[in-house]
Amino acid sequence: MGSMGKLERPHAVCIPCPAQGHINPMLKLSKLLHQRGFHITFVNTEFNHKRLLKSRGSDSLNGLSSFRFESIPDGLPESDADATQDSVSLCESTRKHCLAPFKDLLSKLNDTASSNVPPVTCIVSDGAMSFTVDAAEELGIPEVLFWTTSACGFMGYEQYRNLIDKSYIPLKDKSCMTNGYLDTIIDWIPGMKGIRLKDFPSFLRTTDLSDFMIDFVCGETERARRASAIIFNTFEKLEHNVLEALSSMFPPIYTIGPLHLLTNQINDDSLKLIGSNLWKEEPECLEWLDTKGPNSVVYVNFGSITVMTPNQMVEFAWGLINSNQTFLWIIRPDLVTGDLAVLLPEFMEATKERGLLASWCPQEQVLDHPSIGGFLTHSGWNSTLESISSGVPMVCWPFFAEQQTNCWHCCTQWGIGMEIDNDVKKDEVERLVRELMVGEKGKEMKKKAMEWKRLAQEATESSSGSSFLNLDKLINQVLLSPRH
Repeated sequence: MGSMGKLERPHAVCIPCPAQGHINPMLKLSKLLHQRGFHITFVNTEFNHKRLLKSRGSDSLNGLSSFRFESIPDGLPESDADATQDSVSLCESTRKHCLAPFKDLLSKLNDTASSNVPPVTCIVSDGAMSFTVDAAEELGIPEVLFWTTSACGFMGYEQYRNLIDKSYIPLKDKSCMTNGYLDTIIDWIPGMKGIRLKDFPSFLRTTDLSDFMIDFVCGETERARRASAIIFNTFEKLEHNVLEALSSMFPPIYTIGPLHLLTNQINDDSLKLIGSNLWKEEPECLEWLDTKGPNSVVYVNFGSITVMTPNQMVEFAWGLINSNQTFLWIIRPDLVTGDLAVLLPEFMEATKERGLLASWCPQEQVLDHPSIGGFLTHSGWNSTLESISSGVPMVCWPFFAEQQTNCWHCCTQWGIGMEIDNDVKKDEVERLVRELMVGEKGKEMKKKAMEWKRLAQEATESSSGSSFLNLDKLINQVLLSPRH
């Protein structure tokens, strides 16, 4: 920093969408900006701020004078649940209620007399929180939208408007969900040859055009055009075709991923302490993995939002047991609707030898562990990208949103995944898990995954990788330049 006083530092206000899978990548990006000289204000909702304090302790939230945490209300009724809030109500509520408190926070920060921080020079907002564009335009500062989806997931959302215009959605009636209609191939999406309706983000599976999420998606992709730039946590070679198509439709696009490979290069211990997990991690998983052979364990984790019925849980459980593979299964406290006792005593007995159940874990380290041979995943983008970066092939059970689109890409474009039917059956779980771990197709997928891993590392190489250079460009061309 030298002679630059702290009030001359550029100041980025970073605001993620208030869910675990959005907070994680935004925090990584904030750390990278901080490392490059930015003062950071990281804005959580009050609900998540409380949860972070509970799971991490307050030290993780007040470590640095130049990296501050603030919170604004999300507009939902008070709750003390240790669980993810309902996504739809959250989108509805943030869109309605968050702009005013967000603007108040900005004026508080800009009141340099009392705030003792540099004036806000730019906003980095989650793509699903694009109400912040209004605030940035008012202040005349650059606003970057960070879509934490894949580029292909974003393209899926962007096409909703066209699918409505061409009468593919809404669905005529409920039977379209089951009669094969969703298998209709849509062949005019740039960069996505052969994609089916069922591979689009799942909110279009509705018979009601006034469905809130349809309106929300169309509104957010529309507003994205007002941003100074759009960023994705992906890399050029992985999604080249879709990125090329998007770049002619939107403000400048920067690919700056996999973000965790870039943040792993930061050597600042005070930044390492700042964590974002809303559940307590159980490091015992790693010690257990140390006792297993290379590529011998299936890692099972359905992310932070997926919920399953007790019945689905039982099918997965017996499929895993019958596959005869060793597995590490992360079962969040709120994963199952209803009672966890459905994991019958005989399942617990049968897993003693071969399985470990835990409630949350440091996923990047688990995927990087040499004993992990495959990943049974819900195909959320962070999980998918972390799997790719670790060279781990996948069995995909997408739950909602653009997980369906990520799954389609893994299975048909990248050659590193196999899909499990939504109506999960133990025989199919058994067959696919065995194929993943010891079958011919599994070997093929492992080779492909290792190839993608190499390309992900290449993209984040210090000073030469495309994502590394794009981050520099983003900072110099957008965040540090006046609003165009």
